[in-house]
Order: sequence, then C-alpha cells, then structure tokens
Amino acid sequence: MPERLITFFVAVIFILAGCTPQIRQPTKICPGRDSVADALAALQSHSQNAVPLKAHGDCRLEYYVEGKTKPQRESLNIKLRVNPPAEIYLQGDKPLVSKAMVLGSNEREFWLAIRPKEISLYCWGLWSEQDSGGGLVINPRTLLEALGIEQIDAEQDWSLSNEGAFDVLTKRERGVVTKKIHIFSCDYRVRKIEFFDTKGQAIASAELDRYKKVSESFFVPALIKVTTFARNDEEYPFSVTLNLTSIKSNKKWPSLLFDRREPKGFKHVERIVNGRFIEQPQ
Repeated sequence: MPERLITFFVAVIFILAGCTPQIRQPTKICPGRDSVADALAALQSHSQNAVPLKAHGDCRLEYYVEGKTKPQRESLNIKLRVNPPAEIYLQGDKPLVSKAMVLGSNEREFWLAIRPKEISLYCWGLWSEQDSGGGLVINPRTLLEALGIEQIDAEQDWSLSNEGAFDVLTKRERGVVTKKIHIFSCDYRVRKIEFFDTKGQAIASAELDRYKKVSESFFVPALIKVTTFARNDEEYPFSVTLNLTSIKSNKKWPSLLFDRREPKGFKHVERIVNGRFIEQPQ
C-alpha cells in the first residue's frame, strides 16, 4: 500500500461527526496567573488528580475509499476507558460489526485498528521509536492530553502570555515553538492546545469545551475537537469531534484491557517508526 494512501486513510478514518455541537468561545475576562510557575502548577495539580474513568458517546465514522471522490460514512457508538497516566482504550462499534475501530495505548506502545473492508488497516508503534513530530497526529497521547491526564513537564522551556480571556503557555524546543496551551483564566481549564512540528509549522489543534466533573478535583471535557493541517501535497487536513454523553469515574481497569492484540484478518498491517509506515509481513 503506498505510503501516501496510508497517510490518507489514517487521517480520514478519524473524522467523527455525530450530532456535532459547537465549541463555545468565552466572553468573560478574568485576571490570569502571574508567572509561568503558577500556570504550570495549576495544570500539574489537575493531572495529578486524574482518576480512572469510563465514557460513552455517539459519533459517525467517515472515510474515503481509493477511486471514490465522496466519503463513506458509518454510524458508531463510542466507549472510552482510561487508566491514568498512560492507558487508554477507545472503541467504536456499529450494528453487526463490533470493534469497527479501536485506538489504544499503554506505557510501551500504541495502536489503531480499522475493520471496514474498504480500509482494513492495523497500525501500531512503540513510544520509544517516535520523535515529537512523527507518527499519528491523532494518537492516544494527544487524547490523554486533551482529557487533562498527560503530565506537564515543567522542566521544558515554557513562557506565559495573556490573550484576552486566556492565559497562553508556549513551549519551545531549540528556540522553536512546538506547543501552545490556551487556558480560560476564569476557571483555569484548558480550552485549546496547538501543536507544531520541529520547524514551527502548525500541525494540529485540540479545542475543548463542556467540562464535566468526574471527581472532586478532576474535570474532563465532554466535547473534544481535534483538527490537523496538511503540510504538503501528500497529506490531507481532517478533524475529529468526540461528543461524550456520559463520563464517570471508575475503579482501576484491568491492565489486560490495554494490552495490544496481534492483528488478525487485516489487509494492511503497518508499523510506525518516526512517522514512517512500514509494511509488516503477515
């Protein structure tokens, strides 16, 4: 399977629409934090209070098939299971097809499985084999960060600015902006995360809204919209909207749920190494 088509398929299969509510823009303005340390401490405190959770939602799977100009659509029911800080399992089902889509990770590896016969794709990778700009832009780590579970590394090069209703934390690597976190100053919850490649070019953004209380000190956005941007002619922009209708705390999930299963019955099996999709023998 040509790498261009693999990149294309991996992108478009994540277009989840359902009954898509809109991200609301705050109008109230409150004073922000005085220092980078204070802002980072607030985010770290939230992630440290993360608890295992379960969530459900309704969505639609939309993807393109080679040779067709119009997208194919499948209705999916989504269930999400999370064990902080690194274990996540997202499953999409449709009538007569269980596990039509599965996205998962543990501390060692991550994977994506798509079962519609037009795609039939299974790809996976080791976290240790990924650089900061490679692999799936929509990956389990991005989702963990959007949920407020991913730990913030305060030892990195961060700066703080204020833009109207938001405090903005900006991360730089070797002098290049690689991430911006927009925090609503009134409740100090993250409303937007921007991701950049090693050249400072925007590659993705995550917009967050409709936070729900999961535990006494932990809140999760029920509406998550992730958009990626094409950087060249061989990539395609796409977006994901997750509308979670039920989010609840849970006792710790069995680790078995977050173990990667060996692929069976897929047309295409790919291993991701630093953004490259390598065909695997079956």
